[in-house]
Amino acid sequence: MHVEPLTCTIGAEISGVNLADAARNNALLAEIKALLLKHKVLFLRDQDISRADHVAFARRFGELEDHPVAGSDPDHPGLVQIYRSDKRENYENSYHTDGSWRETPPMGCVLRCIECPPVGGDTIWVNMAAAYENLPEEIKERIAGLRAKHGIEHSFGAAMSAENRAKLAAQYPMVEHPVVRTHPETGEKVLYVCGFSTHFANFHTPENVRYGQDKTPGASHLLNYLISQAAIPEYQVRFRWRPNSVAIWDNRCTQHYAVQDYWPAPRKMERAAIIGDKPF
Repeated sequence: MHVEPLTCTIGAEISGVNLADAARNNALLAEIKALLLKHKVLFLRDQDISRADHVAFARRFGELEDHPVAGSDPDHPGLVQIYRSDKRENYENSYHTDGSWRETPPMGCVLRCIECPPVGGDTIWVNMAAAYENLPEEIKERIAGLRAKHGIEHSFGAAMSAENRAKLAAQYPMVEHPVVRTHPETGEKVLYVCGFSTHFANFHTPENVRYGQDKTPGASHLLNYLISQAAIPEYQVRFRWRPNSVAIWDNRCTQHYAVQDYWPAPRKMERAAIIGDKPF
Protein backbone atom coordinates (compact mmCIF):
# COMPACT_ATOMS: atom_id res chain seq x y z
CA MET A 1 0.00 0.00 0.00
CA HIS A 2 1.27 3.45 -0.96
CA VAL A 3 0.17 6.55 0.95
CA GLU A 4 0.46 10.06 -0.49
CA PRO A 5 -0.60 13.00 1.72
CA LEU A 6 -2.48 15.59 -0.32
CA THR A 7 -2.14 18.67 1.90
CA CYS A 8 -0.26 19.62 5.04
CA THR A 9 -3.47 19.51 7.09
CA ILE A 10 -5.87 16.86 5.82
CA GLY A 11 -6.29 14.06 3.30
CA ALA A 12 -4.23 11.28 1.77
CA GLU A 13 -4.59 9.14 -1.34
CA ILE A 14 -3.82 5.48 -0.92
CA SER A 15 -3.14 3.03 -3.72
CA GLY A 16 -2.40 -0.65 -4.03
CA VAL A 17 -5.50 -1.53 -2.00
CA ASN A 18 -8.82 -3.10 -2.97
CA LEU A 19 -11.59 -2.39 -0.46
CA ALA A 20 -13.29 -5.72 -1.13
CA ASP A 21 -10.08 -7.41 0.06
CA ALA A 22 -9.70 -4.99 2.98
CA ALA A 23 -13.15 -5.97 4.25
CA ARG A 24 -11.82 -9.51 4.80
CA ASN A 25 -8.26 -8.69 5.93
CA ASN A 26 -7.98 -7.66 9.57
CA ALA A 27 -4.40 -6.42 9.33
CA LEU A 28 -5.10 -4.31 6.26
CA LEU A 29 -8.26 -2.94 7.81
CA ALA A 30 -6.37 -1.93 10.95
CA GLU A 31 -3.83 -0.10 8.80
CA ILE A 32 -6.59 1.80 6.99
CA LYS A 33 -8.24 2.74 10.29
CA ALA A 34 -4.94 4.11 11.61
CA LEU A 35 -4.43 6.15 8.43
CA LEU A 36 -7.96 7.51 8.74
CA LEU A 37 -7.31 8.78 12.26
CA LYS A 38 -4.10 10.43 11.04
CA HIS A 39 -5.32 12.01 7.79
CA LYS A 40 -9.10 12.28 8.54
CA VAL A 41 -10.09 11.55 4.94
CA LEU A 42 -8.68 8.89 2.60
CA PHE A 43 -9.11 8.65 -1.16
CA LEU A 44 -8.83 5.59 -3.39
CA ARG A 45 -9.11 5.29 -7.16
CA ASP A 46 -10.25 2.43 -9.39
CA GLN A 47 -12.41 0.65 -6.82
CA ASP A 48 -14.54 -1.43 -9.15
CA ILE A 49 -16.33 -3.19 -6.32
CA SER A 50 -19.89 -4.40 -5.88
CA ARG A 51 -22.48 -2.75 -3.65
CA ALA A 52 -22.21 -5.77 -1.38
CA ASP A 53 -18.45 -5.19 -1.06
CA HIS A 54 -19.04 -1.48 -0.37
CA VAL A 55 -21.44 -2.32 2.45
CA ALA A 56 -19.22 -5.11 3.80
CA PHE A 57 -16.22 -2.79 4.03
CA ALA A 58 -18.17 0.02 5.73
CA ARG A 59 -19.68 -2.44 8.23
CA ARG A 60 -16.20 -3.30 9.50
CA PHE A 61 -16.33 0.13 11.16
CA GLY A 62 -19.82 -0.36 12.65
CA GLU A 63 -23.49 -0.71 11.82
CA LEU A 64 -24.90 1.46 9.01
CA GLU A 65 -27.72 3.99 9.13
CA ASP A 66 -30.41 5.01 6.66
CA HIS A 67 -31.35 8.57 5.71
CA PRO A 68 -34.88 9.97 6.13
CA VAL A 69 -34.80 11.98 2.87
CA ALA A 70 -32.22 10.42 0.52
CA GLY A 71 -33.22 7.00 -0.79
CA SER A 72 -31.34 3.76 -0.11
CA ASP A 73 -30.63 0.80 -2.34
CA PRO A 74 -33.45 -1.68 -1.53
CA ASP A 75 -31.10 -4.67 -1.66
CA HIS A 76 -28.47 -3.06 0.56
CA PRO A 77 -29.99 -1.14 3.49
CA GLY A 78 -27.73 1.67 4.60
CA LEU A 79 -26.29 2.28 1.13
CA VAL A 80 -27.75 5.71 0.41
CA GLN A 81 -28.10 6.69 -3.24
CA ILE A 82 -27.20 10.36 -3.76
CA TYR A 83 -28.27 10.69 -7.37
CA ARG A 84 -28.36 14.16 -8.93
CA SER A 85 -29.65 13.95 -12.48
CA ASP A 86 -33.24 15.11 -12.94
CA LYS A 87 -33.25 18.38 -10.97
CA ARG A 88 -30.91 20.75 -9.20
CA GLU A 89 -30.81 20.29 -5.42
CA ASN A 90 -28.73 22.49 -3.15
CA TYR A 91 -28.61 20.30 -0.06
CA GLU A 92 -24.90 19.55 0.00
CA ASN A 93 -23.18 22.73 -1.17
CA SER A 94 -22.73 24.05 2.34
CA TYR A 95 -20.10 23.06 4.87
CA HIS A 96 -21.62 20.39 7.08
CA THR A 97 -20.98 17.35 9.21
CA ASP A 98 -23.23 14.49 8.16
CA GLY A 99 -26.11 13.87 10.53
CA SER A 100 -25.22 16.41 13.22
CA TRP A 101 -29.02 16.69 13.55
CA ARG A 102 -28.98 13.19 15.09
CA GLU A 103 -28.40 12.41 18.77
CA THR A 104 -25.63 10.09 17.57
CA PRO A 105 -24.19 11.42 14.28
CA PRO A 106 -22.23 9.03 12.02
CA MET A 107 -18.67 8.26 13.05
CA GLY A 108 -17.65 8.07 9.41
CA CYS A 109 -18.74 7.50 5.84
CA VAL A 110 -17.61 5.58 2.75
CA LEU A 111 -18.63 7.35 -0.47
CA ARG A 112 -18.18 5.83 -3.94
CA CYS A 113 -18.60 7.61 -7.26
CA ILE A 114 -20.86 5.80 -9.73
CA GLU A 115 -21.15 8.53 -12.38
CA CYS A 116 -19.80 12.06 -12.46
CA PRO A 117 -19.52 14.97 -14.88
CA PRO A 118 -16.35 15.23 -17.00
CA VAL A 119 -15.46 18.36 -15.05
CA GLY A 120 -16.89 19.84 -11.88
CA GLY A 121 -18.67 18.21 -8.95
CA ASP A 122 -15.62 18.11 -6.68
CA THR A 123 -15.95 17.65 -2.92
CA ILE A 124 -14.07 19.61 -0.25
CA TRP A 125 -13.24 18.22 3.20
CA VAL A 126 -12.16 20.31 6.19
CA ASN A 127 -10.10 19.47 9.27
CA MET A 128 -12.20 20.90 12.12
CA ALA A 129 -9.63 19.92 14.74
CA ALA A 130 -7.20 22.31 13.03
CA ALA A 131 -9.98 24.89 12.82
CA TYR A 132 -10.40 24.73 16.59
CA GLU A 133 -6.68 24.65 17.35
CA ASN A 134 -6.08 27.86 15.41
CA LEU A 135 -8.89 29.87 16.97
CA PRO A 136 -7.80 32.91 19.02
CA GLU A 137 -7.44 32.02 22.68
CA GLU A 138 -10.13 34.48 23.72
CA ILE A 139 -12.59 32.74 21.39
CA LYS A 140 -11.65 29.34 22.80
CA GLU A 141 -12.33 30.66 26.29
CA ARG A 142 -15.63 32.16 25.21
CA ILE A 143 -16.98 29.00 23.60
CA ALA A 144 -15.80 26.56 26.27
CA GLY A 145 -18.97 25.02 27.65
CA LEU A 146 -21.25 26.44 24.96
CA ARG A 147 -23.76 24.09 23.36
CA ALA A 148 -25.57 24.45 20.03
CA LYS A 149 -28.82 23.18 18.58
CA HIS A 150 -28.75 21.20 15.32
CA GLY A 151 -31.75 20.39 13.15
CA ILE A 152 -32.87 18.86 9.86
CA GLU A 153 -36.08 20.86 9.52
CA HIS A 154 -34.51 24.06 8.17
CA SER A 155 -32.23 22.22 5.70
CA PHE A 156 -33.70 19.09 4.12
CA GLY A 157 -37.18 20.15 5.23
CA ALA A 158 -37.10 23.64 3.75
CA ALA A 159 -38.39 22.58 0.33
CA MET A 160 -41.17 20.43 1.81
CA SER A 161 -44.76 21.41 2.46
CA ALA A 162 -45.46 22.73 5.93
CA GLU A 163 -47.22 19.47 6.80
CA ASN A 164 -44.34 17.25 5.70
CA ARG A 165 -41.81 19.56 7.32
CA ALA A 166 -43.68 19.25 10.61
CA LYS A 167 -43.64 15.45 10.28
CA LEU A 168 -39.90 15.48 9.63
CA ALA A 169 -39.30 17.74 12.64
CA ALA A 170 -41.43 15.48 14.83
CA GLN A 171 -39.50 12.41 13.69
CA TYR A 172 -36.13 14.15 14.14
CA PRO A 173 -36.51 16.90 16.74
CA MET A 174 -33.64 19.32 17.32
CA VAL A 175 -30.67 17.96 19.22
CA GLU A 176 -28.04 19.68 21.33
CA HIS A 177 -24.29 19.11 21.01
CA PRO A 178 -21.20 20.76 22.48
CA VAL A 179 -19.73 23.53 20.33
CA VAL A 180 -16.33 21.95 21.01
CA ARG A 181 -16.44 18.16 21.02
CA THR A 182 -13.69 15.71 21.96
CA HIS A 183 -12.70 13.06 19.44
CA PRO A 184 -13.28 9.74 21.26
CA GLU A 185 -10.18 8.06 19.83
CA THR A 186 -7.56 10.78 19.37
CA GLY A 187 -8.61 13.13 22.17
CA GLU A 188 -8.45 16.10 19.79
CA LYS A 189 -10.71 19.09 20.41
CA VAL A 190 -12.97 19.69 17.40
CA LEU A 191 -15.02 22.75 16.44
CA TYR A 192 -18.48 21.23 16.05
CA VAL A 193 -20.89 23.69 14.45
CA CYS A 194 -21.95 23.62 10.80
CA GLY A 195 -24.78 24.26 8.37
CA PHE A 196 -27.17 22.21 10.51
CA SER A 197 -26.49 24.41 13.57
CA THR A 198 -29.23 26.94 14.29
CA HIS A 199 -28.40 28.66 17.59
CA PHE A 200 -26.64 28.33 20.93
CA ALA A 201 -28.67 26.66 23.67
CA ASN A 202 -26.97 28.30 26.66
CA PHE A 203 -25.59 31.65 25.48
CA HIS A 204 -28.06 33.90 27.34
CA THR A 205 -26.25 34.08 30.69
CA PRO A 206 -25.18 37.09 32.79
CA GLU A 207 -21.60 36.58 31.56
CA ASN A 208 -22.60 36.98 27.90
CA VAL A 209 -25.65 39.22 27.95
CA ARG A 210 -25.76 42.62 29.66
CA TYR A 211 -28.94 43.76 27.92
CA GLY A 212 -31.40 42.07 25.58
CA GLN A 213 -29.66 43.73 22.65
CA ASP A 214 -26.63 41.53 23.31
CA LYS A 215 -28.55 38.30 23.01
CA THR A 216 -29.47 37.75 19.38
CA PRO A 217 -26.75 39.75 17.58
CA GLY A 218 -24.05 38.57 19.98
CA ALA A 219 -24.91 34.91 19.66
CA SER A 220 -25.58 35.07 15.92
CA HIS A 221 -22.34 36.85 15.14
CA LEU A 222 -20.33 34.37 17.18
CA LEU A 223 -22.04 31.35 15.64
CA ASN A 224 -21.58 32.71 12.11
CA TYR A 225 -17.91 33.37 12.84
CA LEU A 226 -17.42 29.81 14.06
CA ILE A 227 -19.26 28.28 11.10
CA SER A 228 -17.16 30.38 8.71
CA GLN A 229 -13.95 28.67 9.88
CA ALA A 230 -14.72 25.70 7.62
CA ALA A 231 -14.23 27.91 4.55
CA ILE A 232 -10.54 28.59 5.33
CA PRO A 233 -8.44 26.93 2.56
CA GLU A 234 -5.55 26.02 4.87
CA TYR A 235 -7.81 23.49 6.61
CA GLN A 236 -9.10 21.92 3.39
CA VAL A 237 -8.49 19.29 0.75
CA ARG A 238 -10.38 19.23 -2.56
CA PHE A 239 -10.95 15.96 -4.44
CA ARG A 240 -11.81 15.50 -8.09
CA TRP A 241 -14.03 12.50 -8.68
CA ARG A 242 -13.80 9.79 -11.30
CA PRO A 243 -16.04 6.73 -11.56
CA ASN A 244 -15.04 4.12 -8.95
CA SER A 245 -13.24 6.69 -6.81
CA VAL A 246 -13.91 6.28 -3.07
CA ALA A 247 -13.61 8.67 -0.14
CA ILE A 248 -13.53 7.45 3.46
CA TRP A 249 -13.81 10.16 6.10
CA ASP A 250 -13.94 10.56 9.85
CA ASN A 251 -17.21 12.44 10.34
CA ARG A 252 -16.38 13.28 13.96
CA CYS A 253 -13.66 15.78 13.08
CA THR A 254 -14.39 16.92 9.53
CA GLN A 255 -16.89 18.85 7.49
CA HIS A 256 -17.39 18.62 3.74
CA TYR A 257 -18.89 20.61 0.88
CA ALA A 258 -20.13 19.14 -2.41
CA VAL A 259 -19.43 21.76 -5.06
CA GLN A 260 -22.59 22.42 -7.10
CA ASP A 261 -21.03 23.62 -10.36
CA TYR A 262 -21.93 20.80 -12.73
CA TRP A 263 -25.68 21.14 -13.43
CA PRO A 264 -27.25 19.82 -15.66
CA ALA A 265 -24.65 17.04 -15.93
CA PRO A 266 -25.51 13.99 -13.77
CA ARG A 267 -23.65 13.05 -10.62
CA LYS A 268 -24.40 9.73 -8.93
CA MET A 269 -22.82 8.70 -5.65
CA GLU A 270 -23.46 5.92 -3.14
CA ARG A 271 -22.69 6.42 0.54
CA ALA A 272 -22.57 4.16 3.56
CA ALA A 273 -22.70 6.06 6.86
CA ILE A 274 -21.54 4.29 10.02
CA ILE A 275 -23.52 4.86 13.21
CA GLY A 276 -21.50 6.82 15.75
CA ASP A 277 -21.59 7.92 19.40
CA LYS A 278 -23.11 10.91 21.12
CA PRO A 279 -20.65 13.86 20.95
CA PHE A 280 -19.12 14.94 24.26
